[in-house]
Amino acid sequence: MHSHVSNRRRHVAIKPLLLVSLLTGCFAGAAFAQETGEIEEKTLEPVVVTASRIEQLQKDAIPSTTVITSETIQNKKLADLPSLLKSEAGIDFARTGGAGQTTSVYMRGTNAQQVLILLDGIPMRDTTDAGTAAILSHIQPDQIDRIEVVRGNVSAIYGSGAMGGVIQIFTKQGTGKPTANVFAEYGSDNTTRIGAGVSGKTEAGTSFALSATRYRTDGFSAMNSSKDPTVNPDDDYDRNISINAAVSQKLNANHELGMHLYTYDTHFDYDGQSGPNEDASGKAKLLTAAIYSKNRFTQDWLSTLTLSYTDVKRNYDVIDRDFLWGFDVGYNSRYESNSTLLQWENRFALNSDWTLTAGMDIGSDKANISSSGYSDFSVDRSKYSVYAGAMGNIGAHSLQTNIRYDYVEDVDSDLTGYLGYGYDLTSNWKLLASVSTSFLAPTLDQLYNPMYGNNNEDLKSERSTNYEAGIQYAKGKDLVRLSVFEWHTRDLINTVKTGPYTSVYQNVGKAKNTGVELNAQTEIFGFDFTSNLTWQNPKDREKDVQLGHRAKFFGSLNVSKTLGQWYFGGDIQYTGHRPDGYNDKELSSYTLVNLNARYNINKNISLYARIENLFDKEYETAYGYNQPDRGAYVGVNVKM
Repeated sequence: MHSHVSNRRRHVAIKPLLLVSLLTGCFAGAAFAQETGEIEEKTLEPVVVTASRIEQLQKDAIPSTTVITSETIQNKKLADLPSLLKSEAGIDFARTGGAGQTTSVYMRGTNAQQVLILLDGIPMRDTTDAGTAAILSHIQPDQIDRIEVVRGNVSAIYGSGAMGGVIQIFTKQGTGKPTANVFAEYGSDNTTRIGAGVSGKTEAGTSFALSATRYRTDGFSAMNSSKDPTVNPDDDYDRNISINAAVSQKLNANHELGMHLYTYDTHFDYDGQSGPNEDASGKAKLLTAAIYSKNRFTQDWLSTLTLSYTDVKRNYDVIDRDFLWGFDVGYNSRYESNSTLLQWENRFALNSDWTLTAGMDIGSDKANISSSGYSDFSVDRSKYSVYAGAMGNIGAHSLQTNIRYDYVEDVDSDLTGYLGYGYDLTSNWKLLASVSTSFLAPTLDQLYNPMYGNNNEDLKSERSTNYEAGIQYAKGKDLVRLSVFEWHTRDLINTVKTGPYTSVYQNVGKAKNTGVELNAQTEIFGFDFTSNLTWQNPKDREKDVQLGHRAKFFGSLNVSKTLGQWYFGGDIQYTGHRPDGYNDKELSSYTLVNLNARYNINKNISLYARIENLFDKEYETAYGYNQPDRGAYVGVNVKM
């Protein structure tokens, strides 16, 4: 059992100035290293779909888009989704402890609930919570094939919640010759992870994938008891079992039926601030299942119909041992959110240069909350949307335009738009610009929770206007993009006190952010570099203060090298100081260094290892909450 000390150690692993120098050198190398006329290496350029709903090369996407590839996921072998996303440009976190604890993701300075998470095209929303913070920590990377990250507003493509951007997770699907694999891992805090999977495609046109992962860790105390004596300093464990399944059948060359399912079941400890004798534990379950029909009715018309169901359950139990005269006192909270969604998406190829998209979504949300009898309620609502878009080229000019109408029961309807433009200066250099509008509908919890007004009929959607301009260099493995962005958000939903112990949700907030973002990926002297920097000024316009948990400056640098049967990698992550957001405390800047390696014994067996927080840096992403010490992990992976 351990907890972090309150006096922060002032040594740093690497100064931010060094990080900036390394990144700057990488950017310069990316843009000019191959301009000497040497033979360009032929590389398989990544294809993305999230930026426009249409498959396109990453370098051709007008919204700023990056990909966390299956190779990256396999090489890093990180423990959870937030760890994978931490190195992405424009993304910062507030995490209340370690594995299994609530994690809020902020993209380009927007609020956590303004970032949309998609799992195989299905929105991951918890209508009993203001965002996806309670879901992110439990998704296991071992079931993920790749992740596409789109920064900036794309509400006109995906609807509510995409103000700051979209993170789309693609789970593993069956391709190639049928294979199986197993893996096992052990590391710090008595952490174990084991998993197995099978996948492939048969000659009859059946694709299949099935995998399961079991994760366990003793963890550490989520909260720092030296800063808050009301918490129990015991270690907070996490137990997670997750399953991914997918199967599809080609009926013929033009028609396909399929289904996919993802589920996790977790049990965890947390610190509930009821006293040092407190025993606080939680359970979380997610089930998302979908069936789909993909049909090419003509050579130029591809139509996909998807019916999905998502159910999220969260239970919290707190018992204060020996609270009064030897008796235990406890309370509990139960949350359940489920959504049903019918999606119809169509793509029309007008010619080799232009593609149209059009579709509609029809669905319903339901929320059930029970909290020791104080805020019990059950409510549901319907929703629907229609959308259309066009993307194409005219000579050196590229254009993307999207429009969407959303109706959410008991909330205002919204019409949002996106207009993006690109101009090819040369075969490698491109100018980019976009303007867009967005919205975020209030959750059922915000509308109907008795603790916050019971029936907030006047609550409106949050709305935002977004602007972006940039320049991009792309050649072979080199891709460098400099973006300047600004957004203005109004009608932010916040709680307002109506009495000593009561409050209500109201549209009272305004926010603004102006920033510069630099992304680069390249190969220099045989080393692969991926790096990014973000400068921004996210402000609460009502109070004229910096928004909580969002740093003005942060960045990362990842370097990797393959030498025969060996793979070596490492990354540096820097986050500047920022306010906590819930009090007058300021969170100090920090720099983390992580290392990972892999050795392929043969084509079927590999050993891997990683060290997280190499220099044992003590840091906070939310005031009073501990973050992991230095950790070491080793594992083996076997393919059959």
